[in-house]
Amino acid sequence: MDGWQTLLLGLPVLVLSVVVHEAAHAWMAARQGDPTAALLGRLTLNPLPHLDPIGSVLVPALLLLGGAPFLFGWAKPVPVDPRRYRHYRRGDILVSLAGVGANLLLALLFALLLAALVWANRWAPGFDVSVALLMGMARVGILVNCALVVFNLLPVPPLDGSHVVAHLLPPRAAWAYRRFGAYGLIVLLLLTAVGLTGWLGVPVRWLTKGALGLVRLLT
Repeated sequence: MDGWQTLLLGLPVLVLSVVVHEAAHAWMAARQGDPTAALLGRLTLNPLPHLDPIGSVLVPALLLLGGAPFLFGWAKPVPVDPRRYRHYRRGDILVSLAGVGANLLLALLFALLLAALVWANRWAPGFDVSVALLMGMARVGILVNCALVVFNLLPVPPLDGSHVVAHLLPPRAAWAYRRFGAYGLIVLLLLTAVGLTGWLGVPVRWLTKGALGLVRLLT
């Protein structure tokens, strides 16, 4: 696919994926005893409360214009109050990893969709154009969600991976590490500008090959 095809197929998939990611955070926070996100209207699949101008628009556009091999981005962080978790450490880790888990699940669902479309294309060749379009979107969905998994596990505050790392550090180091989160967005933009996608390529390709391997197994 060329750049414009990737944009047309990738942006809707990216929006869906980051919205599901944030809604998963909100859902898990409620499960852990904190209804803050739900009360503020973030426990929803409506994209409007979630989308972030920088992470949902600017960064994907820069990646596309820069010829990146895949798109990724983020939405507005879900507001949570960890003090309301029934178990602070466990709750914070589970809420942080819920978004990554949601993207892994989406990658699996897109893989299953792609496998179903391969079978549909064999048995109903008259639908070649529409099936080909959906197959392209499913492939992009696998790639985008694998990229989101890897990206969000980076130990850069405020990404999800940083919450897990903070709980593994001694208290003083964890406090300093969390304070670094005020500069996290600047760091992410700088890393993107200097070719972050190149560093992420290996684990993203590994996950994507695994998902496509499942498709081949099923077809």
